[in-house]
Amino acid sequence: MKPSTLLLALTMATLLPHAASAQDTNKDTNKDNDKAEKAREAAFDKRVFGGAIGTKAAACFVRHYDGAHLAQRPKQKVAAMKLLLTAENHPKEPTAYAYKVGVQFRNKPGNFDGGSNCSHMVDDDDTKAASFSCDVECGGGGIEVAMAKDDKSAIVKLGVIGVYDRKHPKADAVTLEGGADDKMFRLDRVDTAECAELTGHKEAASLQRK
Repeated sequence: MKPSTLLLALTMATLLPHAASAQDTNKDTNKDNDKAEKAREAAFDKRVFGGAIGTKAAACFVRHYDGAHLAQRPKQKVAAMKLLLTAENHPKEPTAYAYKVGVQFRNKPGNFDGGSNCSHMVDDDDTKAASFSCDVECGGGGIEVAMAKDDKSAIVKLGVIGVYDRKHPKADAVTLEGGADDKMFRLDRVDTAECAELTGHKEAASLQRK
């Protein structure tokens, strides 16, 4: 064997075990990261729904703003908001998360509803923080939902969503965008029955966790 060939063989023999070891280490690290993220997501689910999801789970949050509050925030368009968060498990499928929101405007009569799917979002800058990122059905925007420290309230960060007049669901959507006084909403946890109006009759009957 030529000296150069022998040197190459010795070098490869030295490097390959280290490369394999590095790959194994990366795989283990990725598995650990995945487990940690799943654990944070499960912990957040318990905070939102008050326990393990089981087959189905739901949580309802509500806020009605009085005249004094609105007088201090003249640019706030929302006079009342209801938020229903749901989770549903199916065999061999990821948990399905969704939200439905009901809105009353201060200068527009009627009840307006919207909703779409949600997914977990973990803050890269704070690995202990988690929230739901909820999309809109068409286009960009949506809302982000986090929990207050005592888990008795939901903190809703509003991007852009479309809501529909409940009595005229086929009419054009009304755009609700986070403005000067509509960027953040703190909604209080209430019994899920108070969000029944955001669902059909069959859905309302199954809001309680199973």
